[in-house]
Amino acid sequence: MTEPLLAARGLRKSFGAVAATDGVDLEVFEGETHAIIGPNGAGKTTLISQLSGRLRPDLGRILFAGEEITALPEPARARKGLARSFQVTSIYREFTALDNVALAVQAHAGHSFRFWRDARRERELREPARAVLEEVGLGDRADVLAANLAHGEQRQLEIAMALATRPRLLLLDEPVAGMGVEESQRMVKFLATLKGRMTMILVEHDMDAVFTLADRISVLVYGRVIATGRPEEIRANPEVRAAYLGEDEAC
Repeated sequence: MTEPLLAARGLRKSFGAVAATDGVDLEVFEGETHAIIGPNGAGKTTLISQLSGRLRPDLGRILFAGEEITALPEPARARKGLARSFQVTSIYREFTALDNVALAVQAHAGHSFRFWRDARRERELREPARAVLEEVGLGDRADVLAANLAHGEQRQLEIAMALATRPRLLLLDEPVAGMGVEESQRMVKFLATLKGRMTMILVEHDMDAVFTLADRISVLVYGRVIATGRPEEIRANPEVRAAYLGEDEAC
């Protein structure tokens, strides 16, 4: 069997007496979109923070491309090919969309941030940044301040910044959070274009988005994975229906 690109083994993270993740095992394979769902407080953001390196697990191991990365900090994991978008948009609002993505290109290339003002004029940074903006549908918004972009466009910009680092694995923390119906549909349509050519972990409450995009789904409840399978298997799983989806969602 093919080795997973990312594997979590027995991850545990506690905050006081609360186990936010409680022995989580997870495997994500090259090219798949793997969704993580669960009710509020299930431990989804804690899990993705451990995978990205923002949080260190109390117990357990994380392997990426066969290499142990459990002790690596977030920047080191990013250099190895893990990129994350956040539940709350994380962009430089005072910079243009193009500047934001060029900054991500610059960081990936290892340039010093002290030279940022000069880097704004460097073609080797701006041209790939403009290409990524075109890819996510923001090509005509390149020179707009990030603060003046619509909410959905800001989420697109954040994903553009992640893609600019040329990741092997993209961690998406609620990419359609706070979007209206049309914005959400546009984001799902864009993410669908990445399926197969980008490995993605998707944490999302929007079940329409999840069942549209996911190849496999893991269900997290009280810090534990209670089921993993294809979307149709998760819909039909009685334990998942009782714990999270409910009869109406599962039908």
